[in-house]
Amino acid sequence: MPEETPIKVNRAPVLTLWAAVVAERLGHPPDTALSLASAVAGTAAHAKAKRLGLAEDRPQSLEDLRDVPTLRHTVRLLGKDIGMTADADGVVLAAGRDGKPSPAEPVRTYLQRAFGERLGEARNAMEALAASAPPDELNRVGFRLYERFRPEVPEGVKGWGAKGELYVAKIREASADEFRRSR
Repeated sequence: MPEETPIKVNRAPVLTLWAAVVAERLGHPPDTALSLASAVAGTAAHAKAKRLGLAEDRPQSLEDLRDVPTLRHTVRLLGKDIGMTADADGVVLAAGRDGKPSPAEPVRTYLQRAFGERLGEARNAMEALAASAPPDELNRVGFRLYERFRPEVPEGVKGWGAKGELYVAKIREASADEFRRSR
């Protein structure tokens, strides 16, 4: 069997795609799933930036909160609680830092640009992995599964934003064994 050509990509779009696949497995419509996925990846990136000393917490002021629409509810995805709101058309999406709905289309474009012609291949492998477990279990251990197949990048600041190699075979090899071990 020929050796697989890896996808050169940084971790953020890989986590975004995986979170979208998990969100869809949990029953969210595609646009909501993409919006949620972007929030999960953004939260993870901000946490890592803080750990590396590249970012600080930005406390919200009362002025920032003045025009925030009321959040409808919170959704837990891959260990992150995401506030939800609706856009002008009534589509429920993740609420951005400003409380406004985060649209799906920019996330869709971001993933297409990051994965190129191999987006479908990566998505199909992730969907098969997601289907290997009950939705609640998948959501509970999904971040650990992501850690099993995410691209390797250098440690510390040197790896911030660096592209690594994503092997679709590693996604296929990650299995529901994680679910059984974590019980």
